[in-house]
Amino acid sequence: AKLLKSVVEKEQPDLIILGKQAIDDDSNQTGQMLASLLSYPQGTFASEIKIEEEKISVTREVDGGLQTVLLNLPAVVTTDLRLNEPRYASLPNIMNARKKSLDTLTPEELNVDASPRVEILKVSPPPERAAGIIVESVDELIDKLKNEAKVIS
Repeated sequence: AKLLKSVVEKEQPDLIILGKQAIDDDSNQTGQMLASLLSYPQGTFASEIKIEEEKISVTREVDGGLQTVLLNLPAVVTTDLRLNEPRYASLPNIMNARKKSLDTLTPEELNVDASPRVEILKVSPPPERAAGIIVESVDELIDKLKNEAKVIS
């Protein structure tokens, strides 16, 4: 998020749109962290967005239905899979994109320290679990739960 913050400060966009979750750990935190670092309003899990002058309306699904929030721009929005229908690039557009220049920045150019903060000492699998048993009847199951496992009385 610190790298993204530096890019946002350099580019000064009015709207930053991010995916909902990370592919590596599914943690769903980058958008929220970026909004916090920038002190920008945030809309998460957007299934619909509408830009209205200096504001953006973000609709998202919640347990009770839909929730809509109105945010001032600039803002950070994370998306839900329902936000849009993917479009596929045509061959001419792919060829034109190959000719475009692509800016490459390093963390040092953005004044961000990206050195690792965590050192992994060891990785090991969990211990093997004992095999379960198959019971023939409900009565046998209840007997084992009462007398062997002592989880019911």
